[in-house]
Amino acid sequence: MIDSAIIFDMDGLLINSEPFWRRAAVEVFNALGIPLEESMCHQTMGLRIDEVVSYWCAKFPGTPTNQSEVAEQIVNGVSELVTTIGEPQPGAVEIVQLCQQMHLPLALATSSSMRLIEAVLNKLGLQDTFDVVSSAQTEEFGKPHPAVYLTTAHRLGVQPKKCVAFEDSITGIISAKAASMRCIAVPAPAEREDPRFAIADVKLDSLEQINESWLKEFIS
Repeated sequence: MIDSAIIFDMDGLLINSEPFWRRAAVEVFNALGIPLEESMCHQTMGLRIDEVVSYWCAKFPGTPTNQSEVAEQIVNGVSELVTTIGEPQPGAVEIVQLCQQMHLPLALATSSSMRLIEAVLNKLGLQDTFDVVSSAQTEEFGKPHPAVYLTTAHRLGVQPKKCVAFEDSITGIISAKAASMRCIAVPAPAEREDPRFAIADVKLDSLEQINESWLKEFIS
């Protein structure tokens, strides 16, 4: 009998939203006089938006900003892009549906706000799919702190060591492993050769590589 639970990250794993975060952040920060470029955004990948804003404001001190307002503007930009042109990552909807068919406890644990979570799930047609949906926005600390994963496991009623997390970022993998979970990494093509992905239990090129027999063997 399989008694594991599956927990998915969202941005960059289930939906192609990482380019949207970069695009919105660059647009908003540049308007404030902060010379952020898309190539710099990997430094904050996987962090909560408030921590992203704080990070870049500290890097470029002296720019008068209302950080919460900046964060809100970025989220608004990402939400609009998700709604208009967002697409699922290859195999994302299928793997979530497979977990459902296997009757596995299923959760989402993301750094994004509930407003953006709702936009993404609506876009992907996964509104009623997850048993638990957790946002690190409600935690004292975001990823790479394990809080959001520990909260999610508690809400599922499953011990963390019985949970398998799917992640695409180093920040997220550190969070999941710190919570004593197994982790399947699916990094973006540009990130795949980063040696830090070795801390994941397995690294895949795409969610499309997973089928029922593979998943059963991994989680059993």
